[in-house]
Amino acid sequence: MMRNKTESRLVSDSLGEITLPPNVLYAAQTQRAIENFPISGRRMPQNFIQALVLIKKAAATANIQIEQIPPNVGHAIIKACDTLLNDPRLMEHFPVDIFQTGSGTSSNMNANEVLASLASDILKEPIDPNDHVNCSQSSNDVIPTAIHVSSAIALNSDLIPALNYLSSAISKKARQVGHFVKTGRTHLMDAMPIRFDQCMSGWANQIDNNVFHLKTLQNSLQELCQGGTAVGTGVNAPSEFAIQFIENISNLTNLNFTSAPNFFSQMGSQDVAVSVSGGLKTTAVSLMKISNDLRWMNSGPLSGLGEIELEPLQPGSSIMPGKVNPVIPEAATMVSAQVIGNDSTITIAGQSGNFELNVMLPLIASNLLDSIQLLTNVSHLLADKAVTSFSVNQEKIEETLARNPILVTALNPIIGYAKSAEIAKQAYRESRPIIEVASENTDLSKDELIELLNPKSLT
Repeated sequence: MMRNKTESRLVSDSLGEITLPPNVLYAAQTQRAIENFPISGRRMPQNFIQALVLIKKAAATANIQIEQIPPNVGHAIIKACDTLLNDPRLMEHFPVDIFQTGSGTSSNMNANEVLASLASDILKEPIDPNDHVNCSQSSNDVIPTAIHVSSAIALNSDLIPALNYLSSAISKKARQVGHFVKTGRTHLMDAMPIRFDQCMSGWANQIDNNVFHLKTLQNSLQELCQGGTAVGTGVNAPSEFAIQFIENISNLTNLNFTSAPNFFSQMGSQDVAVSVSGGLKTTAVSLMKISNDLRWMNSGPLSGLGEIELEPLQPGSSIMPGKVNPVIPEAATMVSAQVIGNDSTITIAGQSGNFELNVMLPLIASNLLDSIQLLTNVSHLLADKAVTSFSVNQEKIEETLARNPILVTALNPIIGYAKSAEIAKQAYRESRPIIEVASENTDLSKDELIELLNPKSLT
């Protein structure tokens, strides 16, 4: 029976009949999921659904190639997949809550039902969600595969380019302001001088290291368990299905996917997702450090460090006129906190691999993709609206440097640690430049002291 687009209708599955609202492409199992899981109102991420559709397209192609479904049926499913991928408005037909059955069966059947409806309309004859769209597959291998495919695409296309962009912006800014010397700080206390380019090279290196580790983790993401079906044994899937599927999904995504060496491992656990989340958490920690450095350097302008001035983006207070806050670094620290929280969730979810299946797959997918998207977006913002656009307060950093008692460290080899400590304490106590105090308490000439205590020569 063909789909009625405008009226409510009764449909049935193995549990009996259920009423569908008008104008929906899904069928009974999706409707049951809607009714069973009115929990968060948050749907599975769009890029996860898109990856799921790509998997169905690759599977339909494989099933044609190995003669598991009639070619006309397979081609109708492929056309239906293309329709979904090319029309974002159709995402409204994927309403299943994140908090659903732990295998993600509801989301898999949602995709099967929508594709069956579209394909039936294309072919003008019924196409079955299970027998045709889900042929040679199980939710238990489709959903883990969708986690890997969606995350691999998001890392490759979004996050890694965004991090490279941020690193490049930091390095470019470092070249522009590198000649400025500022007071270094350890324990938030005055320390030896450091050039801006030296400070910022540390930031860039943090980002570059994160990119390196994420690329390494991506290799594991590109191993797929599709073909394992119910428990990893591959029941109801011909042995050649996995081979054809891998070739097809690689062609569709331009990524080099391979079959996992062990289906049981990838279906019974989510260790790869946990590892990737750990890499995302480390990236978040790096962004939080960089953001907090920017906030501290920008603090003031009168009572703080005042070494830089971030781009003024919005009024900072509803009551204090003229106040401007470091809003982008603050947003970045909140993103970092959320990603760290997502990692904790994924870690706990990763422990729910009970025998042959992890039962928190939708939660893992949602949090993993959320972290990737958040880090992608905020990396661009940090680059464009914080790093690239800040200015250096030269007068303030030079004034601070001149009064920095720690410069006396350069005199240790000449006058000894104890004498240097006395001079530093006196300079701090009397709030006087270190050169003046050192000149009074050593036999070194003013010219010698100027040379020895030149901040640039100490970097």
